[in-house]
Amino acid sequence: MRCLFPRPIPFTLPALFRQPTVTTTAEPRLLILGAHPDDAEFHAGGLAARYRRLGRAVKLVSVTNGAAGHHRLEPDELARRRRDEAAAAGRVIGAEYVTWDFPDGALLPSLELRHQIIREIRSFEPDLVLTHRTCDYHPDHRAVGQAVQDASYLVTVPLVVRDVPILRRDPVVAAMADLFTRPNPLRPDVVLDTTAEVDSIVAMLACHESQVFDFLPYNQGLLEQVPSDPAQRLAWLRAWYGGRARAVADRFRSSLVAELGEEVGGAVEFAEAYEISEYATALDPAERKRLFPD
Repeated sequence: MRCLFPRPIPFTLPALFRQPTVTTTAEPRLLILGAHPDDAEFHAGGLAARYRRLGRAVKLVSVTNGAAGHHRLEPDELARRRRDEAAAAGRVIGAEYVTWDFPDGALLPSLELRHQIIREIRSFEPDLVLTHRTCDYHPDHRAVGQAVQDASYLVTVPLVVRDVPILRRDPVVAAMADLFTRPNPLRPDVVLDTTAEVDSIVAMLACHESQVFDFLPYNQGLLEQVPSDPAQRLAWLRAWYGGRARAVADRFRSSLVAELGEEVGGAVEFAEAYEISEYATALDPAERKRLFPD
């Protein structure tokens, strides 16, 4: 996996409120806050797999129970199934994967959600938090992104959520890539070549059988294309996921070429991209290398 840093990160918040980068030699910890079971690995599975390969702690969280994402199963049955699928996906790379109980399809950036996120960040003590952008297509994604943004500074405030000890500094927070352009396209501060990680990502996604082999193909009009043979299914899933990961690489191809040169950068097949939040800890080049390893 190659880690690219195509441009400097502008931080516009007043210095009084911005926490400086603090470089440490401890192994970094990664927390991914996705809206639904499968969001974490779909958007950031390559980085998660890379962390685990290096022996680093990773925790994946689905904020909602996933109970709305099906065309046949009833919500209670679906929620139980998706919780089990998420836990199995985490086991693929040896990471904890938990599913909270907020309602799927009805999530709001409420005070309750903000406080739950503050508790999670304080308890897990991550160095890097990944989540959705606040202008993502899905309202649940936007709600999680907004709640993480709202929680970022407050994790250091003693009189907020007093039942969990504060952090002395924010983690670095980054938005996972989407390809939407309105109102603002993602500005990639970090681009990862995840071609070497694709098998791990597909293995994690394959655990979400109710989604990748059932509901999502149904929702996209592709259900008749899904093979019944397990090996063929994996190949089909790799091609389906690969289309999205390839689109990320193509969208940010100029950054890949600028960093790696025309021949190598032009040949990168799959990629993940991240935009660093201005609302949490700043990031210098040394810390970039630690949090987004080669």
